[in-house]
Amino acid sequence: MARSSSDFDKALSVGRPPNITKLFPNSRALLVSGKYIDLALELKGKAMTIAANGRNNFIIRGCLMAAQRANAALIIEIARSEGGATAYCPTNYWNLARQVDQAMNELHITVPVAIHADHYGIKSEKDIPYAKQEIPTLFDAGITSIAIDASHMTDDKNLLANLELNPLIPDWAGLETEIGEIKGSEGMSEPPEAVFLIAGLNAHNIFPNWIALNNGTTHGLESSGQGIQVDLTAEVHAALRPYKVNGAQHGTSGNNSDRLREIAEKTNTTKANVATALQMLSWGLQVNDYGNAILDDAGNFQKVKGEGVSEEMWQSMQDFANSKGWDKGGYKNLNLAFENKFHGQPAAIKARMCKRVEDFVYNLLINVFNGEDSADYCIDAIIKAGSYDPGPKAEKIESATDWTREKIIEKAGLLDTDKGPAGDFED
Repeated sequence: MARSSSDFDKALSVGRPPNITKLFPNSRALLVSGKYIDLALELKGKAMTIAANGRNNFIIRGCLMAAQRANAALIIEIARSEGGATAYCPTNYWNLARQVDQAMNELHITVPVAIHADHYGIKSEKDIPYAKQEIPTLFDAGITSIAIDASHMTDDKNLLANLELNPLIPDWAGLETEIGEIKGSEGMSEPPEAVFLIAGLNAHNIFPNWIALNNGTTHGLESSGQGIQVDLTAEVHAALRPYKVNGAQHGTSGNNSDRLREIAEKTNTTKANVATALQMLSWGLQVNDYGNAILDDAGNFQKVKGEGVSEEMWQSMQDFANSKGWDKGGYKNLNLAFENKFHGQPAAIKARMCKRVEDFVYNLLINVFNGEDSADYCIDAIIKAGSYDPGPKAEKIESATDWTREKIIEKAGLLDTDKGPAGDFED
C-alpha cells in the first residue's frame, strides 16, 4: 500500500538531487538518485526492479503507470547507443529526465524514479577526452545515475578509465560499472576480474551501486543461447560482498520468468534491464514469456490486431524498414523514424500502446522481480537520511598504495580471463 501523502511530501522536499530541483523547481515528481533505488530493493531483500529502456515516450508512460500500480521504485534509462550523440531513439540522454518529469506530473506518479544513463560506452582510451566533456552535460540535463561501461577494453584499462572519469560524476549519483562485454555464452565473467575492478575502485574511495557482468545472456532479439547463468552470477556476487556492491542484470529479454525469479532470489541483483521487449510491446507485436517477439514461419514479426500501433502504421513501419534493408534487429531504428507519427495517432491507440507496456511491466514487478512496495522502502530511506544522498553503502577497505597505475597494470597481467571473441558488441 502506498505511503501517506505527508511521507511523500517529506521525501519530495529533501530527496530530489540539486540538478533536478534546478531543472524542475515546481515539480511533484520524486526523481531521485539511483543510490536510493538500489538501497530500496536491497532493504526489501531478494528483490529487483526494472530498469526500463525508454526507447519511446509510450514505453516511459507505460512503465511509470505499472510502477505506480505496484508501488515500486523504478529506473528509467537509455543507453548511449540508443540515446547518445548518434541516437537511434527519440529519447536521449538530454531529454529523458524532461519526458519522465512531465509524465509523472501529468499521471500523478508518486513512486520514486531514477534517471539512468546506461552503458556510457568507452570503447578505447581515445573516447575519454570527449567523455570528459559530455558526461557533465548529462547531469545538467537531469540524469541521476550512470553506468560507465569500459568493459570493451582490457581489465587494467577498464579500471583506469573508471578512475579517470569518476571525478565528473556527482558524489550523490548512482553508479554502475561493468566487466565483460555482453556476448552470450562466450567470454563469461569470473570472480577474479570482478574483484579486481571493484577493489581497485574501492582503493580510491569509489563505491559503485551495481556491477554488470557477462553472465550468459545477450542484448536484443535472442532466439537461442544458454541464458543467464544464475550460479555464476551468485558466485561473483558472493566474492564482492566485502565491497557491498549489487548486481545489474542486462539482457533480461532473452530469459523466462523462472530464470529471472532465480536471479532475484539467489543473487544480489537489484537492477534488471529490459529494453527490446518493451519496444515490441508498445508496437503491438506478439511476445513470449522471454520477452522476445514471436516470429511466424516465414521469420516475420506477428502483429496483434487491435493492440499497439494501428495496422496501417505497422504496415508503414514494415515498408520503411524494408526500404532501408533492415533485418529484424534493425527494427529498433524505427523508434526515431516514427516517434512523431506515433504521436499523431488517435488517443485511444496511443493509450493502448502504453497499456500493453504497463501490464507487462506490472507483471514483472509483482510476480517475477518481487519489486512490489519497494517504493515504501525508498521513501523511508530518504526520510531517514533527510537528504538526496544516502551516502555510500560501502567503506574503504583497500589501500590506494596497492592500486597505483603501475600496480593496476601489473595486477591485470596476472588475471586469467577469457574476454571472448573480438568485435563491436554494441550495447
